[in-house]
Amino acid sequence: MLYREAGDFKTSYEEDSQTFPIAFDRYRYWVVLAFAFLVVPFIINDYWANAIVVPFLIYAIAAIGLNILTGYCGQVSLGTGGFMAVGAYACYKLMTSFPDVSIVIHIILAGGITAAVGAAFGLPSLRIKGFYLAVATLAAQFFLVWLFNKVSWFYNYSASGQINAPERTVFGVPVTGPNTEAWAQYLICLVFVTVCAIVARNLTRGSLGRTWMSIRDMDIAAEIIGVNPLKAKLTAFAVSSFFIGIAGALFFAVYLGAVEVGEAFGIQKSFLVLFMIIIGGLGSIFGSFAGAAFLVVLPVVLKVIGVDLLGWPTDLVAHFQLVIVGALIMFFLIKEPHGLAQLWRLAKEKLRLWPFPY
Repeated sequence: MLYREAGDFKTSYEEDSQTFPIAFDRYRYWVVLAFAFLVVPFIINDYWANAIVVPFLIYAIAAIGLNILTGYCGQVSLGTGGFMAVGAYACYKLMTSFPDVSIVIHIILAGGITAAVGAAFGLPSLRIKGFYLAVATLAAQFFLVWLFNKVSWFYNYSASGQINAPERTVFGVPVTGPNTEAWAQYLICLVFVTVCAIVARNLTRGSLGRTWMSIRDMDIAAEIIGVNPLKAKLTAFAVSSFFIGIAGALFFAVYLGAVEVGEAFGIQKSFLVLFMIIIGGLGSIFGSFAGAAFLVVLPVVLKVIGVDLLGWPTDLVAHFQLVIVGALIMFFLIKEPHGLAQLWRLAKEKLRLWPFPY
């Protein structure tokens, strides 16, 4: 069998504690990255970029951010759409105010602004948790959407209330605006999702990640043994919001190009990202990718099967999608709370031990 670690041995603590201690896992991920960076840009077209690949990469960043807060730190949040809006509008104001600065810097700064806003809205988590914290973050969602709708400074006093991304380039290649090529959109999103995944993976495996998980598992016991709940919770909100802000900036500037806050970043967006981490797996970076891929690909598959092949009405297929997602959420919450990531881990374990009984 291919997936066997027999013969893999470590001679140092650093080798044993690396992200992928099994050699086959390391080679597999290097192959995936090489394919993503060196092959996909030459074969991708507008349909694949706009319908599947680019939204998957952006939602994966948002899911990683929410998973840090909810999956690793145990703080329930329903304000993801509002924080994505903060990232989008911060990026827009930076792009219009400083046109000579690189769009990459604008996206990173938008993530930093969103981190500050997220930390501010995370202050109630020091006194409330569970359902009450979810309601507080839901209030933040509605407040932020209302703010961006009512204060015309955020959309530069436009009569339509819509924000439009001006054209910006990276190394002379347009990545925003009407002249953007599909491969350029894909590559800038791929670079950001790769860096975000590596940073998130190392954060969650380090001392900061252990403090988050101690707060998640039992906050009172964590405080007794010396964990500072103020630092742990606010850093979780800040880091989570940073990733979500980057996702919102990419969603506006690179993917859509023009947004209206109520339509693009409404409460549906918050629930969509939450469903991604529930289906993909709480407390798992891989689960964030799996959940984002599943919920991005599902509508496309249902459209091809239901509308194109079977001739069903579009609204029926849309309702059928909601039924499938709802059923899967109930299944994973009851039967497998760790989602698709746990199913993938079990499959690997069975493959490693085959043909012996598990």
